[in-house]
Amino acid sequence: MDKVKIFPGKLKGKIHVPTSKSQTHRAILCAAMAEGVSKIRNVVLSEDISATIEAARAFGAEVAETESCKNGKLSDLVVSGKGYLGKTRKTIDCAESGSTLRFSIPLALATGEEFEFVGRGKLPERPMDDYYRIFKEKGIQFETDGGKLPLTVKGRLEAGKYSLEGNVSSQFVTGLLLALPIAGGPSEIALKSPLESGNYVDITIRVQEDFGVKVDRDGYNSFSIENQSYRPADVEMEGDYSQAAFWMVAGLIGEKVEMEGLKPDSLQGDRAAVELLRRMGGRLLETQGSMTAEQSSMKSIEMDASDCPDIVPIMAVAAALAEGTTTITNAERLRYKESDRLKATREELNKLGAMIVETEDGLVVKGVETLRGGVKVWSHNDHRIAMALAVASTVCQEPVVIEGMDAIRKSYPEFVNDFKELGGEIHECDMG
Repeated sequence: MDKVKIFPGKLKGKIHVPTSKSQTHRAILCAAMAEGVSKIRNVVLSEDISATIEAARAFGAEVAETESCKNGKLSDLVVSGKGYLGKTRKTIDCAESGSTLRFSIPLALATGEEFEFVGRGKLPERPMDDYYRIFKEKGIQFETDGGKLPLTVKGRLEAGKYSLEGNVSSQFVTGLLLALPIAGGPSEIALKSPLESGNYVDITIRVQEDFGVKVDRDGYNSFSIENQSYRPADVEMEGDYSQAAFWMVAGLIGEKVEMEGLKPDSLQGDRAAVELLRRMGGRLLETQGSMTAEQSSMKSIEMDASDCPDIVPIMAVAAALAEGTTTITNAERLRYKESDRLKATREELNKLGAMIVETEDGLVVKGVETLRGGVKVWSHNDHRIAMALAVASTVCQEPVVIEGMDAIRKSYPEFVNDFKELGGEIHECDMG
């Protein structure tokens, strides 16, 4: 369903939020390093997660997929690890998953074997300079196409001291945190600049604890890791706030949407959507494990996106329909995602009738009374743009055609089905 037509109609009902992609990536790789059988419950088999499963298999782990007994849209994974990382194939295809790529590279180096990393879409162009600098400092052999994928690495990740920039991506920190416990000795990661999206590192350390590994830390300045072994675990994935944010906004601009499966004390940075939308005047009612978004009149705010960049596209939808002018800052990293998300958000929402101006590191959104619709928009092959456009289309005056809706498979393959469950009228268009 790559090209769809959405007819106006406010959403209403109840859905179960898909589980956290961030938590699942980390759990799969920790389980792959443990000796024994781990169970990872309630997993969304998105394209990104499938890429990490294949990476775990490349390192010698066995991964079996079964249907979740809790929710038919989810799967349970049984991961059998050997207690060490091996090599069953040379090439790891990361598809479009930055997490798979940046987490797997240090693990590949922990084996001492040669691996090749490939990807597609915008992934080959995403920044990797922090790793390249470490390779040079540590004498690790690597070949790359002008800094882009494919990347071949050969060498061994040794225990020791590593320094990283904190303002590029926390994924580099996570990659080293995952691999250094099995590097044979004590290690330290020191950050040379303030860490953005530090909540993702919090998630990493929490998942490592689930699998028996302890990381000592000095806030977000440095991390100390002793030589340790991962232990098998039985873990359940929690609801994903970055995906729930779409339904929060759908309820606030629609009628009433109830979301199940959310953890109130989650470490996810995208939980910031709750407070941000409340500041805008949104009525979000929380109970244990669920949240209800009710139709609300919203007002503009100032949003610092440094710790929650993934929710910017859907927050822009809310801002477009709020009274006043909303300013979103510290979101420059969005230019290096599956698309230039700042540019894509501005271009496509403005086609619907929004009034958005792009800045170097964010967006300025002037609220309008209504969105016109009646046009064709494009996802830029970006899952978060596709879903934001779908939510915005529900309150347009005229139907909207979205091209590139298949991008949702990257993170939320059941999005269209959930959209329909909430009463959304969405139809596949003839591609002719």
